[in-house]
Parts: sequence; structure tokens; C-alpha cells
Amino acid sequence: MVNSSIWRRLRWRLLGAQLLVVIVGVVVLALAAQVAVLSPLPNEIGEILGPLIQSGNEDVVDQVGMQVVDTVRKDVLWALAIAAVSAAVAGLVASIVLMREILRPLHEIAQSSRRIAHGHYDERVDVPASDELAEVATHFNQMAAALEAVEEQRVLLLGNVAHELRTPLTGVKGYVEGLMDGLFHGDEATYAMIDHEIRRMQRLIDDIQTLARVEAGQIELQVQRVDLIPVVERCVMQIHPLAETACLRIEADIPQQPYWVQADPDRVAQIILNLLSNAVRYTPEGGCIVVRLHRSDEIVEIAVEDDGIGIPADALPHLFERFYRVDPSRTRASGGSGIGLTISRHLAWAMGGDLTAASPGLGKGSTFVLSLPGIAVSR
Repeated sequence: MVNSSIWRRLRWRLLGAQLLVVIVGVVVLALAAQVAVLSPLPNEIGEILGPLIQSGNEDVVDQVGMQVVDTVRKDVLWALAIAAVSAAVAGLVASIVLMREILRPLHEIAQSSRRIAHGHYDERVDVPASDELAEVATHFNQMAAALEAVEEQRVLLLGNVAHELRTPLTGVKGYVEGLMDGLFHGDEATYAMIDHEIRRMQRLIDDIQTLARVEAGQIELQVQRVDLIPVVERCVMQIHPLAETACLRIEADIPQQPYWVQADPDRVAQIILNLLSNAVRYTPEGGCIVVRLHRSDEIVEIAVEDDGIGIPADALPHLFERFYRVDPSRTRASGGSGIGLTISRHLAWAMGGDLTAASPGLGKGSTFVLSLPGIAVSR
């Protein structure tokens, strides 16, 4: 199992290929040298040189000795040539195999990246066997999937924006056509209805612009040391008339000691008011909304709890997506712009915190928790 895991790594395969070239060259050279040593040539030389040495003819002996040296040199050179050719062939074969293994997936990734650049975001590549190339291919597929998701969100966003703007525009168009055809009187009530639709459209455009800025990290934050107690109390007082109108009870479970955090107080208030407004909107008459503060280690949490209609489990992962609604049948008049939670979460992230949601299910209420980095209080 260990050897198989090691062999799957490209670096060890390259090292093995080079070692193979060396081993083949050494083995072939050893075999060639052994053949040269064990060949019958030395015996024949001995048979030739023996009588010559006994005859005392030194010139002939020298000449034959030189021929022997030349023969040995030729054998050694021949052995070296065979070893070099064998090593080169082995290295060439190993290099071709490795090049095919390395270049094929890289070429496939290059072709897929060109297709993705032309808008084909469904491109995926096969994952090769080697660990390193498998990691590259896996990350490439993850990147392609992320780009595909971004493109789907972009198309969905354009459709949602067009749909959301169409509703107030249709209302304004209807009133204007009614005035032109004499169906409506040009009185204060008619102009008030037109102004109402225009304001709805303006709020939606402002929300979209704010969302674009906060997602791009261009939102201006005045981060400072702030006590959350006055911020939460002010938000509760501000939402209290709306809760009373809806026949709801709102409570604040706030401790006496200060809860210091590092955040923008205005943006924190914006998030809390959005959570409280949603709680009022989705809690039936006679319900209760509670705001609690809690400190955990270096994190301060602001929880907005309600006993309203609740959130189904399959909707929780999509709750902070742009223009997402748990109940698609709700109109903007009863369901808001659909991007308030998205803006709130991005604001929380920009301040180093987070915004989460939880619910036991439909009809069992929900809890939204804003987490912010706390500041330790010296005693």
C-alpha cells in the first residue's frame, strides 16, 4: 500500500525513470565488459605471444602487444557504445511515457480553460492517476464549478432585478395611462399612489446599489470601540411602534454591564433593525420577539428570536442569497426587497463578524445571531 502510494507521486516516477536509465546503462556496461573479459581472445593472444617471447624477437613481440592493446580498446569502446545506446533508448522510452502522462492532462486543462474563457462553464477535465496532476485537475474542476455557479447567479440576478423593477414600473405605467385616458382624476390620491410606486422602485435600486458596493468591498465603515447596549436599546425603541401596530410583544434581554465590540455602530444598527423588521413581518399577532446579548470568549452575539412562522430546513442554506424567498408567492409589499439579509451578512463579514440563522421548522419560530469581535474589558 505504501509503495503504491509513493509510486503515484510524479516526483518519484521521474526519479524512477532517471534511475532506470542509470541502471540499464550500468547493467549493459557490466555485461559487455564481462563478455570482453571472458572472450577467447586472451587465450589466442597467449598462444601467439608464447612462441614469440621464446624466440627472443622483441620487435615482433612489441608489434603483437600493440595489436592486443588496440583490440582491448576496441572492445571497451564497443561496450561503452552499447551501454550509451541502451541507456539513451531506455531514457527516450521513459521520457516519452512520462511526457504523455504529464502533457496530456495539461493539454486537456489548457483546452478546457480556453473553452471556459469563451463562456462554456460546464467544462470539466478527467482526473489523472498521479497525485500532483490529480490535485491540479481537481482544483481546476472546482474553479470551473465555481465559475459556473457565479454565472448562474449572474443570470438569476439579472432576471430577478428585471422582475422586481417590472412591478413598480407596471404600476406607474398603469396610473399614467389611466390619467392620459381620463380613467383617473389628477388628484392628490392618484399622485400619492404614483409616488408610492416610485419610492418602492427607488428603495429597490438603493438596495441593489448597496449590495453591489458591499459585495465589492467598497462600503465605508467607521469601525470603532462601541458599547452594544445603547445600540440595541435604540433599535428596540425604534421598532417598538411597528411591533405594537402588529400586536406583537418585543422584549430585550440586555445585561447591565457594557458589551464592547470593534464595529461600526451605524452598520450594526442597520443589521439589527433589518432582523427586527423581518421578525415583525413574519410573526403572527400575539407573538413575541426577544433580543438577547451573549458573550462567548472573544465574540459578542446579538440574537433576535421570534415565535413566528419559522423556516424550513431546506431553505436555511439559501436564506442569505440575493432575492431568495422562503415563500415565492409573497409580494414585495409583504416580503421586503429580498436582499436585506444578504446585505446584512456582508456587512457583518466586513466588520469581522458573521450572521447566521436557525429554526426548528415551520411554525416554530426562528433565531438570527449577529456575531461581532468583542473587546476584553480590563478589571
